[in-house]
Amino acid sequence: MSHRCILRSGYFFVIVLIGCVAVKGDDKPNILLVMLDDSGWTDFGCYGSEIQTPNIDRLAKEGMQFTDCHAAAPNCSPSRVGMLTGRMPTRVGMYSYIPPNHPMHLPDEEITIAEILRPHGYATGHFGKWHVSDLESDQPQPDDQGFDYSLGTDNNAAPSHLNPVNFVRNGKANGKVEGYSCQIVVDEINGWLESVPSDTPFFSCVWFHEPHSKIASPPELIEKYQKLYPQINKKQATYYANIDNVDIAVGRLLKKLDELGRAEDTFLFLTSDNGGLNPWSNQGLRGKKSFVYEGGQREPGILRWPGQVEPGSECNVPVSHLDLLPTICQITGAAQPTDRKIDGTSWLPIFAGESFQRETPLMWFFYRVAPAAAMRRGNWVIIGYLDDPIKKHTHPLTKPDMPMIKSAKLHRFELYNLQRDLKQAADLSTTEPERLSSMRHEMMKLHEEIVAEGPYWELE
Repeated sequence: MSHRCILRSGYFFVIVLIGCVAVKGDDKPNILLVMLDDSGWTDFGCYGSEIQTPNIDRLAKEGMQFTDCHAAAPNCSPSRVGMLTGRMPTRVGMYSYIPPNHPMHLPDEEITIAEILRPHGYATGHFGKWHVSDLESDQPQPDDQGFDYSLGTDNNAAPSHLNPVNFVRNGKANGKVEGYSCQIVVDEINGWLESVPSDTPFFSCVWFHEPHSKIASPPELIEKYQKLYPQINKKQATYYANIDNVDIAVGRLLKKLDELGRAEDTFLFLTSDNGGLNPWSNQGLRGKKSFVYEGGQREPGILRWPGQVEPGSECNVPVSHLDLLPTICQITGAAQPTDRKIDGTSWLPIFAGESFQRETPLMWFFYRVAPAAAMRRGNWVIIGYLDDPIKKHTHPLTKPDMPMIKSAKLHRFELYNLQRDLKQAADLSTTEPERLSSMRHEMMKLHEEIVAEGPYWELE
């Protein structure tokens, strides 16, 4: 698992120039961020899954596949604010997922990718799961966060992916919509794309609800997997069918980009918001959704950017959703915010085959699980526990949680080398005392910094 990207040298020169092209103000690339909800690291055919995902596999063949890609958090709302802002979720006060009618939200003073690109002439749209504030409330809405157009839900599609009743379009409840959520979302963005003038660049988030529960999948696809794999039960066949249905929706989106002649100038990144809940989704990784071990935050990551990223290339440099904001700023020529800490790092050196140096280490914090924190430096990961762990609550972020988040310290640690031990089975904390001491000091300092910056939510 050496940290390198497999590229043909012929592409290096082209990619090195792209930063200069963007800054000079020539044609700006379209940006399309596609994200599934609760899909694990290995739910696609190109990552070794049994599930048939020909359209997503096509993206991998036509672009770059990341083998060491990570969400900003192992849980949905924090992961999403990390992608939008390039900042660790704890810095912006997103400590857990947002339950209904809760004060926690993405603060209006935070700056999203959409807010950065809109003044540069970009049409901006959000489609699917929102879940960084309550829609139809006085909290900041998609338009306040830079999106001209939106169709979304607060959290999951309800009552399930089939015939959802909770979509909100541009601030107005949409009522019941017939069909499956992923197809509804693609119907909406495809119609929106048709309305965007051909000479106007666009930025869009397409955040599918699938495969988050409550799952609903087309019966014919369920039957397909029951026949293909008679050894699996109906629950697993329904899950496979759910991913397959998303792949069909992705195929429809790709077809629309082709029809509109916009595929060639579109930076399209596809991933998931956190680790899966099922063993077949994480293929042996330790942990699952909500855990800071690899199974909770290692994600699929596929980037297609014609003419800039070589088809069929593979990158195993550790990257994060936090990196998207600085990367997009650099390739579009938009200024990155300088009045706040941006934790991500631009991928431009990766595309150019150059050394990729990350100033701020990757870190994950989720106070509601044990262990509660992880930090990555190269192939090494340190895991930390809180000295005042959370007691079980019915909902996240109840009144006693805030003082605990602000005051609890990291006090017990594990150490793993992912190059030799991707499953995190061998704790090396006792055999690598110097490395442990160095990483522990850095982790504790960074943890104190991000916790101190995060807002204090007043709770009932």
